[in-house]
Amino acid sequence: MGLSSTTTANVAASPVHAPMFKLNNGNKISAVGFGTYQSKPEEVCNAVECALKVGYRHIDCAWKYVNEKDVGEGIRRSGVPRSDIFLTSKVWVTYHGRVEECLDQTLANLGVDYLDLYLIHWPVPLNPNGNDVFYPTLPDGRRDIDHSVSLSETWRQMEEMQKKGKVRAIGVSNFSQKTLEEEILPTAEIVPAVNQIELHLYNPQHKLIKYLKEKGIVPQAYSPLGSTNSPLMKDEVVLELAEKYRVSVADILLGYLLAKGIVILPKSVTPHRIAANYKGAVHAADILSESDIERLDSLAPNGKQKRFFMPSFGRDLGFDDWPKKDW
Repeated sequence: MGLSSTTTANVAASPVHAPMFKLNNGNKISAVGFGTYQSKPEEVCNAVECALKVGYRHIDCAWKYVNEKDVGEGIRRSGVPRSDIFLTSKVWVTYHGRVEECLDQTLANLGVDYLDLYLIHWPVPLNPNGNDVFYPTLPDGRRDIDHSVSLSETWRQMEEMQKKGKVRAIGVSNFSQKTLEEEILPTAEIVPAVNQIELHLYNPQHKLIKYLKEKGIVPQAYSPLGSTNSPLMKDEVVLELAEKYRVSVADILLGYLLAKGIVILPKSVTPHRIAANYKGAVHAADILSESDIERLDSLAPNGKQKRFFMPSFGRDLGFDDWPKKDW
């Protein structure tokens, strides 16, 4: 698809550089980021150091991951200058009314004085004084939603962080078209630069991707390889393409998204896999044909649609395939 000039012969031997995508504020983002979700503190430090040394220049973090101090240490150990790294984090749901407070904790934990991108992690504010720091609940077990703060107010605070220079761009995560149109865009001074969502072969969200691109919002894919023991790895079409091009199954899954103009955020704590994901994704995005992409695009609509991550928030998030029992 033309994202790289790397050939089959030199993919392992030559330095590989991920393509850069332009954000709606003019800044650029590396299209292959390194995810740190569910990585243990003692593992993530080494993983981040390794990722930066093999070529990644985009690290994706979050306050909720409770490992940002170790991510920061990994960055420092890598020797890569802070100015060369695109660093993302996210405000957690119990901080929707206190965006700067959450951001300041992240900056301190990472040991940096600004972020390149800051996201609203989920579009549901929860009680900051509830019975749990992450997912507070009511006595009947339902989520303890904070009705005192709106998403438009949270977004106003996000805009203030960009105006102050603490972040260079702002965006959202897990936002549907409905939520963007009803809660953010009507009052926004700054259009979100990014929407980070669960995107992979079985959850391609074609309609949402089309909408985001029309609005100038870059789509980012978390869980691009699916979940543990993911059925994506065993898909017959993916296996066929991997054999055809003599690349790994992971390469096809990652390259498929990258070729469609989607930022990918693979994660691993294994050095050889960290390197392989980076190099393989860029290579696969270059060799997959238009017909390959169309074929892969057709799998979910023809019966393979599946999400792997659906935490209950007790509110309609606006996604057509989200279980109605959640709200």
